[in-house]
Amino acid sequence: MQFTNLGRTGLKVSRVCLGTNMFGAGYVDDGRAISVIHSILEHGINFVDTADAYHDGLSEVVVGKAVKSRRHDYVIATKGHFPTGPGVNDRGSSRKHLVDAIEGSLRRLGTEYIDLYQVHGWDAETPIQETLKILDDFVRKGHIRYIGCSNFAGWQLAKSLWVSDKLGLERFESIQPAYNFGERFVEPEVFPLCLDQKVSVLPYQILMGGLLSGSYKRDQDPPNDSHMASRHAQGAKGKYWGDTRFEMAEKVKTLAGQIGCEPAQLVIAWTLSKPAITSSIIGASRLQQVQQNAMATEIKLPEDVLEELETLR
Repeated sequence: MQFTNLGRTGLKVSRVCLGTNMFGAGYVDDGRAISVIHSILEHGINFVDTADAYHDGLSEVVVGKAVKSRRHDYVIATKGHFPTGPGVNDRGSSRKHLVDAIEGSLRRLGTEYIDLYQVHGWDAETPIQETLKILDDFVRKGHIRYIGCSNFAGWQLAKSLWVSDKLGLERFESIQPAYNFGERFVEPEVFPLCLDQKVSVLPYQILMGGLLSGSYKRDQDPPNDSHMASRHAQGAKGKYWGDTRFEMAEKVKTLAGQIGCEPAQLVIAWTLSKPAITSSIIGASRLQQVQQNAMATEIKLPEDVLEELETLR
């Protein structure tokens, strides 16, 4: 496994991060989820990503149970911003909501600190200095080690970095955007900004909700126990489930066969070939997937394969 620094910090993270948005939903048994989280250390993966929005916080609960005995060995990332209740202040990035959200995540994770806390989305109704100040306060208290953001546009990240620099506050060391062959909106502005400012890019949905893994069939509904059939993945299914994306999946499968790897490994290797990307977030519900994902970091794609992959849009 390869490791690299998170942003400008000295924190070392594996180049593959275990995404846990399928844990806590019921279709992946908690015992199996915990065994997957335990197994990643054996394959050199130390980075785990979750969020309070994943299945009403149940993903955080599962992650907390799994890492409890070896908490120091894991780099735990979580997120807050999306609604956690019916109230008007049960959402967003205000001081009121983020205090509740961070304290709730700490409680569910059963930990005294969060390695990387990420604002899950931009809040146009809350001044960014308010958001950064409360995150800075939690860093100074020792409850958060580093901070990041998710789903920010380039100008939103740039503004946040400027405010942090101006006010002497902790800055976002990472950004978590959706990124895959068909969703490349971060390439023109976010990637150059992150390279210039040394902000880590941690892409999610690199497999388009699992479609690019080759495990789904165009003419069949997703199996009931699969990620694409879950309530949480319906957004991804609505976005990616279609003829164009299945054709893309078939192309990925063909190219993977040519170089002797799994489709998911090919996708991981492609994302990690991008200089701006620090670690790729990818889910796993079986031990075999963990091993395959870890091995993908050692794959160096031939130039002709990279060129073909770049044509997928």
